[in-house]
Amino acid sequence: MARRPPSDKERYLSGEPVDPPTVEGDAAVADLIDKSFLAYNAGRLRDACRLLVERILKPDVTIGVSLAGAMTPAGLGRSCVIPWIRAGFVDWIVSTGANLYHDAHYALGFRMRRGSPHLDDKELARLGVVRIYDLVFDYDILLRTDEFFRQLLRTKPFQRPMSTAEFHDLIGRALLERNGALERARGAGASRDGTPPYECVLTAAHRAGVPIYTSSPGDSSIGMNVAEVAMKEETSFAFDVLADVNETTALVYDAKKSGGRHAAVMFGGGSPKNFLLQTEPQIREVFGLEEAGHDYYLQVTDARPDTGGLSGATPGEAVSWGKVDPTKLADAIVVYADTTIALPLLTAYVLARCRPRTQRRLYDRRAEALERVRSDLRLTPSRRGLSS
Repeated sequence: MARRPPSDKERYLSGEPVDPPTVEGDAAVADLIDKSFLAYNAGRLRDACRLLVERILKPDVTIGVSLAGAMTPAGLGRSCVIPWIRAGFVDWIVSTGANLYHDAHYALGFRMRRGSPHLDDKELARLGVVRIYDLVFDYDILLRTDEFFRQLLRTKPFQRPMSTAEFHDLIGRALLERNGALERARGAGASRDGTPPYECVLTAAHRAGVPIYTSSPGDSSIGMNVAEVAMKEETSFAFDVLADVNETTALVYDAKKSGGRHAAVMFGGGSPKNFLLQTEPQIREVFGLEEAGHDYYLQVTDARPDTGGLSGATPGEAVSWGKVDPTKLADAIVVYADTTIALPLLTAYVLARCRPRTQRRLYDRRAEALERVRSDLRLTPSRRGLSS
């Protein structure tokens, strides 16, 4: 006898029962998320973990990650981003310049210190102590990091315009050389997981061939030091922001036209998020090439769409812009949470549930990806704008 199709009511009530086991003190992070993160934003975090493991981290998916907010001063670069890079879980990055500037402190042998959000800032200023919420560090760290960047900008490799990916790769290489000198001078060994003692996101990305872009390169202490050296006419360096737009777009286009898929994974919002997402409208709207949008969309944010903080970039709105493939909305997740809480949990989950992927080394393939776009543009009829 044929089984009758489920009724509408039965379909709505077909989900897993909410019947979690008692949380034990020795629970593994991944098991805790699977068994106890069942509803509300905890449920969305579990959905994000599952999306990463079941779809995004597959071998044919190219993964772009955006980083906003002061993540590296809080240690998330070393604790989370570097493990993603080493495991091949991120193929290219868009970050604020501030994240990369403070990330360099670690490679230069400087350290942030835990403080309190309730300190007397006037007293801190008098003593030369800088505060980032509940983190503190010596003002001299800023001066010494500034000098490191200014000295590099005067050297021969930097005497030309370049994309921010090229700039950050050169910085990563220079910091890696400094790592060796610091290790020899201080006798520091690697951490338990094998991470070099002065490793930072920039050096890890250089090793792995992961290009790092900054969408607003003038909006950080790195950009401020570039401007200072240029003001004194001590360098012919300049950020080529147009190269950034074209390179990031080419990386996405090449991934899709090579038979693969592309995922946008965003921690925080702001300019890095939009710069990652705008690659698809650049392909379709501006270049006039056939493309449907990013295949996967995962964002961790504490912003709201109704105040403009998330405007244009909820998955649904992103579809209307051509940023997300409309047929893939089921694979689009927003976790409304603090990145400093969500990213360590996501990192622990994917490292427990996924094997490392082969690193794509997209930094070395930028020219090839750009040529693919140029070749297809030559085959595309030129488009006319509005006529009068």
